[in-house]
Amino acid sequence: MADERYDFTIETLGECKIPSPIELSKTVGDFRANYVHDDSYVRYKVNVYSDDMSDDVTSANLMQKAGPREFIYFDPKHVNVGICTCGGLCPGLNDVIRAVVRCLYNRYGVTRIHGFQYGYKGFFPDDGFPTIMLNPDNVDDIHKIGGSMLGTSRGGGQRVVDIVDCIEKMNINMLFIIGGDGTQRGALDIANEIGQRGLKVSVIGIPKTVDNDLQFIDRSFGFETAVQKAKEAVSAIHMEADSQINGIGLVKLMGRESGFIATATALASHETNFCLIPEVPFDMGGPNGFLQHLENRLREKHHAVVIVAEGAGQEHLTKTNQKDASGNIKLADVGVYLRDEITKYFKERNIHINLKYIDPGYQIRAAVTTANDSIYCERLGNNAVHAAMAGKTKMVVGLVHEKFVHIPIKMVTAHRNVVDPEGAMWRDALDATGQPILMVNSMTGIHERLERASSDARKTPDEK
Repeated sequence: MADERYDFTIETLGECKIPSPIELSKTVGDFRANYVHDDSYVRYKVNVYSDDMSDDVTSANLMQKAGPREFIYFDPKHVNVGICTCGGLCPGLNDVIRAVVRCLYNRYGVTRIHGFQYGYKGFFPDDGFPTIMLNPDNVDDIHKIGGSMLGTSRGGGQRVVDIVDCIEKMNINMLFIIGGDGTQRGALDIANEIGQRGLKVSVIGIPKTVDNDLQFIDRSFGFETAVQKAKEAVSAIHMEADSQINGIGLVKLMGRESGFIATATALASHETNFCLIPEVPFDMGGPNGFLQHLENRLREKHHAVVIVAEGAGQEHLTKTNQKDASGNIKLADVGVYLRDEITKYFKERNIHINLKYIDPGYQIRAAVTTANDSIYCERLGNNAVHAAMAGKTKMVVGLVHEKFVHIPIKMVTAHRNVVDPEGAMWRDALDATGQPILMVNSMTGIHERLERASSDARKTPDEK
């Protein structure tokens, strides 16, 4: 990936000639917010190295800033909008829907806003899910509850022709698709089919993945809430473990190929002793295996807390060879596996333990957002609307270096973002837990295992 050439050029439907109904400023110092221009960018590469002093002011490094434009492409009186939420639940879905609807309605005067129910399946007449007309009145309070008021589902994105048929029949000219990497790949296929038909439809993705595994973006919405709720689970399991004889608290968290939630929770909790993530392989047995280090911890401190990401340690489990509706490989349950192996290990050594295991995944996914996440969702939704009104398409809105920018869908879904085992975040997590750098018995093949884990994380579901 180091030599990969990026292209952050944003596609547009045409020239923007219509004055925006949002009255902002074009000058500095008048105490009014300013319009954002298309030639305003954020550098993706901000690190400076002594052996490379080039100033890469090209489409390979410049991300277009998000925000309201002075001139827009669509006439608000003729805009017909569609919104859908796809994939698994994630904190913040309702916050984003609310922000999109209110910005369209209150700022641009767009009143025809259709909510498609249950993800892409809402586009298929044979499934029988009618659209919901959205307005500020029926979305005003939805941020106070979890889930999605539109419902969500996996799959259906491969029926591109049927989806675009629906868009064409309903005269939709602006589509907001809220979902993760698989959903956004589907959004790009939809946008390409729209283009082949010569339709003028803006397709804007709002990236949703609780695992925080979308490339380039600082964080996806819902991630901060997930870490907060996971931290609460770890706090409870630590209390259980610390109150028992050789108490062990085991918590399984989300993270199929990327261990960001587990790593961040370990950093936030200050009570985690082992953090197992997909990016870092580990051995179970042997003198430098996980179980031996867990035994050493119990002998010294008499309790331990273990966090495991759902995709960690899959090399130790029997593969299911099955896929879900989104095309993701169904993972074997590493939480149950660890619970049983830990119990077996200490029973064989006649060491008394008290093990408590919890999987708070669905509780976390359905949670109401934290304050900061809610702010993020509001601003994501607003900036998505500004992009669509300006005729941008085949793009997502995201936060990069704390700036809202436009990123082509094909770029953000090219690879999966993963925790760097040699990076600062994992280094600090090791300091927080006190666990060994690597819990493996031999370095033979370790680089291959690390590379395989990293390569698997970067692949799309279609490649796996």
